[in-house]
Amino acid sequence: MSRKRGLLLVTISAIFWGVSGTAAQRLFGQFYIEVNWLVTTRLLIAGVLLLSVQLFRKERSQVFHIWKNGESAIQLIIFALFGILGAQYTYMASIHHGNAAVATLLQYLAPFLIILYLILRKQAKPTGQDFLMVILALAGCFFLLTNGSLTQLSVSMPAIVWGLLSAVALAFYTVYAVPLLKRYDSLVIMGWAMVVGGIAMSFIHPIWQMDFNRLTPEAYLYLVFVVIFGTMLAFLFYIASLHSLSPKETSLLGSMEPLASVLTMVFWLREPFGFFQWVGSVCIIGMLLLLALNKKDEPISN
Repeated sequence: MSRKRGLLLVTISAIFWGVSGTAAQRLFGQFYIEVNWLVTTRLLIAGVLLLSVQLFRKERSQVFHIWKNGESAIQLIIFALFGILGAQYTYMASIHHGNAAVATLLQYLAPFLIILYLILRKQAKPTGQDFLMVILALAGCFFLLTNGSLTQLSVSMPAIVWGLLSAVALAFYTVYAVPLLKRYDSLVIMGWAMVVGGIAMSFIHPIWQMDFNRLTPEAYLYLVFVVIFGTMLAFLFYIASLHSLSPKETSLLGSMEPLASVLTMVFWLREPFGFFQWVGSVCIIGMLLLLALNKKDEPISN
């Protein structure tokens, strides 16, 4: 039952992440929500909620202990500003200028960038599978962004630039977070990173600077889904699943996120998605599956 519960949790978390991008696209396009405000709101509320959850766990002392260590505090601030905030803002900006499917698929080039970084740093030797993943990533990007055309893009240039920057930010915080995660609970790291990122964004667009009267019940529903389900619960479910599943299984099922984003955009928002863009999506998801299958198969212990 524990393993079945883990499979259910990681599947739900991936779907929540994927659908939340489409819900954010709805907020931008239908209700004219500003990117800056949504990023501020999402980070602050989700961060506070994650830290609140940590206060009811046995490692509750870590919530404030992390700030007592100067080195850890500096690392956390860098992680928050250039990692979490960087990834969240660029991802949302890519959705705003393009659509949720393209933004999610471009962000999922991060594993490819991490492999490339490790090879360039000579921390890993390239294998035949690495070269195959490079081919899938490049082919996926080409078909996704051009729909097979050699003369024009099927996605706006700002959406592409922001999407690629989100992949860089995601790759950065995945690598940079490792030392912190070895010393502190993941909820503490992610919770404070979101809060710090939200506070930084508050100087650009405070959470209270919003005409709430023009938000309809539908808009509030999307907003709650993005903040609560697509951020807080998605992360909690994913972390919980790691205690009963192997990293390989969680990575494989985590690949459902871009698929969920594509499907909801096409069938819910009725956005056009060309044949070759589907081919590009399959290439990128294939790259993720290859990467997941190459991971070690030991579950994380409690």
